[in-house]
Amino acid sequence: MKARHIVRSRIREQELNPVFHFQDKQEDNQILTRARIKQALKSGVLNLSGKGLATEPATNSGSQILLQIDSREAHLTMPEKVWNLSDSDENEKEVRYDLDRSNEAESWWNQKSLTTLDLSSNTLTTISENIQNLADLTVLNLQDNALTSLPSGIGALTKLTKLSVSRNKLTELPESFFQLKELKHLNLSHNEFPEMNPNISDLIMLETLDVSFNSITALPGGVGFLVRMQQLTLNNNHLTELPNDIVNLRKLQKLDIAKNDLKKLPPVMGELRRLECLYVQHNDIDELPDFTGCEALKELHISNNFIKTLPADFCENLPQLKVLDLRDNKIERLPDEIALLASLTRLDLSNNTISSLPSCLSTLAHLVSLQVEGNPIRSIRRDIIQCGTQRILKTLRERDGTKGKPEAKPGSTVVKNTLFSEGSTFPDVYQMRKGRALIVCSKGLIDIPEAVFLDALEASVYNVDISKNKLTAVPSCITHLSSLLTELNVSFNLLQTVPAFFSQFEKISYLNLSNNQMTDLPEVVGLLVTLRELNVVSNQLKRIPDCVYELRGLEILLAHGNQIEEIDASENGLGALKRLATLDLANNNIKHVPPILGTLKNITTLELIGNSFRQPRHQILEKGTESIMAYLRDRIPQ
Repeated sequence: MKARHIVRSRIREQELNPVFHFQDKQEDNQILTRARIKQALKSGVLNLSGKGLATEPATNSGSQILLQIDSREAHLTMPEKVWNLSDSDENEKEVRYDLDRSNEAESWWNQKSLTTLDLSSNTLTTISENIQNLADLTVLNLQDNALTSLPSGIGALTKLTKLSVSRNKLTELPESFFQLKELKHLNLSHNEFPEMNPNISDLIMLETLDVSFNSITALPGGVGFLVRMQQLTLNNNHLTELPNDIVNLRKLQKLDIAKNDLKKLPPVMGELRRLECLYVQHNDIDELPDFTGCEALKELHISNNFIKTLPADFCENLPQLKVLDLRDNKIERLPDEIALLASLTRLDLSNNTISSLPSCLSTLAHLVSLQVEGNPIRSIRRDIIQCGTQRILKTLRERDGTKGKPEAKPGSTVVKNTLFSEGSTFPDVYQMRKGRALIVCSKGLIDIPEAVFLDALEASVYNVDISKNKLTAVPSCITHLSSLLTELNVSFNLLQTVPAFFSQFEKISYLNLSNNQMTDLPEVVGLLVTLRELNVVSNQLKRIPDCVYELRGLEILLAHGNQIEEIDASENGLGALKRLATLDLANNNIKHVPPILGTLKNITTLELIGNSFRQPRHQILEKGTESIMAYLRDRIPQ
């Protein structure tokens, strides 16, 4: 009664429409109607987005109150029964425990636990600790509220895979938050975080992380442990540098660090082999890093910085680059090697200090947009520049008549002039340098000359593909590339073993031995500690070789189509591969699947179809990895 008196006094003082009034059961049911509860228990999804919900003010009576911003817009308090629909009042019990067999779809045994909850676009300032009751929740949307903190109970949502708390007023996360080991997608953007908690590295399943539009000045060093990260968004913060271990995010496809205070990027970006889009515009960077190895990079946006030069090596190492945005920098000239960016479709050089354009730009066959406005170009008339891309490129072609490729470096051997002529079996140095790859497939080769590997060394090749030939052994001359080689494909040959000199491949991360005649793998394979993907598909293996269990950094193991009879998932077997995410053992002779395999939580893709075991049944296998792993865990003796 005291709280009611205070509220009424405030109303009289302000002489306005009621600011507070008690929310009775009828008003509460306007939010969680019987139909909405019924639908939520049927689907496992509850959507209360944009319902004008607000956090209940603290009162001695604990009564629910209806807030009003003005006389037109009402804000309802968050009903407590959201956190446990199964304990609602008698009306809701009637919905859940309807035992009428004629309406079996609504019977209690067909009801689902809440898996998705959307409370976005309300005016919530806090969330109840009772959220921990929603133990089966996998998706939680709290964005666009006024939250200043998250409850510690959120750590109990151990099945949560997707969480958005963007557009709130958060400054920190509770320690329990970092117990959410299954979290894959996390959005913390548009908050007030001054720093990123170092414990973020505990969320090892994260695939996307957005902390844009905060006040973060530095990233913790453990970010590099998030090896499953595919998209990292950090724009509009106050970062001055990036930790060196950020290049350990080898699955990263998109990195957005635009609009920060960065002075430089990590000097070597080559480990980010899957990076496709890099956004670094509006920073203070004056030098491009070494992108050697970033063969998947398609878009580089680095406008509004202080870059002065475009290195020749930069152009040689990015064969897949399609978009290069360099506007508003300090570039004075373009190297002739820019013609090596053969996939380029858009090049923006606006507002630099370029005085001339190299004629070789006209050899870029896919270039459809060339922006050069705002440069002191004297070699091409202004009216031609104003006519656009095609007119500029036509002028460059007419001026020089250059339609060929840039000249190769001097010092070529006689072999290169004869062996690599047009129609030859082997690529020339220019082609190898262009893609940093030696690709000789489907040529029926029984051997490869040493000169080929020497030229590959000159071109700094790191990717060798000699698949679909008739090789009975890996050419020993490949050791010329031992310090460079990161990817090797020798599939579809006649190999029976792996040579001892493989131990020299100190950087190799991808090895494809599929479709050969191997019955086992030697111990030397266990020395390839940098290996992340091993493909031994369609050989004659009767077991997973012991050396595989020594590859502690292995993330992908493909071994379908062999004769493997058993799975060792113990701590000395697959259990030792803590980073293993993909395991393909389909179409083998496996007679038993050990339940302990279900405890390897890092596995996100598991293929077992086509074996002779009876359990799990085919119906479970068809439901996918999560169903298989859950089935196996349920069969572990308690």
